[in-house]
Amino acid sequence: MRRLNLALAERSYPILIGGGLLSRGDLIVPFLRTARVALVSNTNVAPLYLDIVVKALEKVGVGVTPIILPDGEAHKNWESLNLIYDALLANRCDRGTTIVALGGGVIGDLAGFAAATYQRGVPFVQIPTTLLSQVDSSVGGKTGINHPRGKNMVGAFWQPKLVLADTDTLKTLPDRELSAGMAEVIKYGLIRDLPFLGWLEANMKGLLARDGELLAHAIERSCANKAEVVAADEYETAAVGGRALLNLGHTFGHAIETGMGYGEWLHGEAVAAGMMMAVELSRRLGWLSVADVDRVRAVLQRANLPVKGADLGAARYLELMSHDKKVIAGSLRLVLLKALGDAVTYADAPREEIVAAIESCCRE
Repeated sequence: MRRLNLALAERSYPILIGGGLLSRGDLIVPFLRTARVALVSNTNVAPLYLDIVVKALEKVGVGVTPIILPDGEAHKNWESLNLIYDALLANRCDRGTTIVALGGGVIGDLAGFAAATYQRGVPFVQIPTTLLSQVDSSVGGKTGINHPRGKNMVGAFWQPKLVLADTDTLKTLPDRELSAGMAEVIKYGLIRDLPFLGWLEANMKGLLARDGELLAHAIERSCANKAEVVAADEYETAAVGGRALLNLGHTFGHAIETGMGYGEWLHGEAVAAGMMMAVELSRRLGWLSVADVDRVRAVLQRANLPVKGADLGAARYLELMSHDKKVIAGSLRLVLLKALGDAVTYADAPREEIVAAIESCCRE
């Protein structure tokens, strides 16, 4: 088992990575306020792993209230959030109850937001079951739901007490979901860890073949990168750089997800296409070479990710991007690359260059 720590003073917590962790109730017990949890999952994950976690917790004397939600990004909304609240209230869950998220990023975000807001805040544990959630969304405390006008526009920062990433869950993950998670892994190499990007290029075949050691290393290195960034800028308030750098490709990608309808594109797929737009814009600003752009395109394609954006039209992209959370005083701040491995936030990209980058990546 690999162990990392996200250092946030009194809100610090461990990230545990390895196989067979779902059956280790003893790893969770020290982080519970009382011997009671509400276990939130979905109709896809619950049949695979709910019983394992329930039995592991009951074995160490913890009572479990399961809450099963519909599966998919389309259900990351108020209706699903209220299903959690309804179940918590119906089962008389109090402020000592810990909410445990068992699933991918949607479940983690929903359960985390419920934990942040139920009775003004209850403890929260993340058990991510997809690659994307293990390397990104389960770490850092961002929770929330989607709004028809924008992704993740309603939410809260609420750090978990523990992140438990069982790599065995990746054995049942569909190939498309595995590739989608790889987009966030590649992102860390692009924004701040160029040697990791080289390692990914050399090991992508083994990663997609689900080599356990390779996946564990990729998850650990991704989480280590994210933990360093979050520890330095937990609430994404840094005027320059900081936690916002983790959003490379996300402003463009969120526009794809919202414009196409939540669930049509997987989050990682939209981020991959969005990263290509950010890289192309960086080239147009004179920061990257054609060879750099080709290198990024090649590693994304090797991971079976899209490099062509949804054909929404540049005007629609810009409209949707204007709702991005990085917009401050009407100015859109984009995460771009000064060089591979060196990301910056930038608010002065000419509109015509943004349009050109979008159009170029939508007709490739």
